[in-house]
Amino acid sequence: MIHKEIVVKGKVQGVYFRATARSVAVRLGLTGAVKNLPDGHVWIVAEGPRHAMDEFIDWCRIGPSGAKVSALDITEGPLENISGFEILHS
Repeated sequence: MIHKEIVVKGKVQGVYFRATARSVAVRLGLTGAVKNLPDGHVWIVAEGPRHAMDEFIDWCRIGPSGAKVSALDITEGPLENISGFEILHS
């Protein structure tokens, strides 16, 4: 199990990025949260098996249709034993 914080940059708000990210994460068995940031980026915290996280990060590089991802900032941290996957409101 690993813990990642991901900041997704580009045109990622107003394109259902949060809702789609939640659906993808849940399908992959990840837990965590996603929210829009005031600077136009999307912040994600996720925990789960490495193979599922790798697949989720690959999805984040593309995002839903309508998104134009320009970069990902990814940091690894200690497990927080997060349950569920929430869409947080800023």
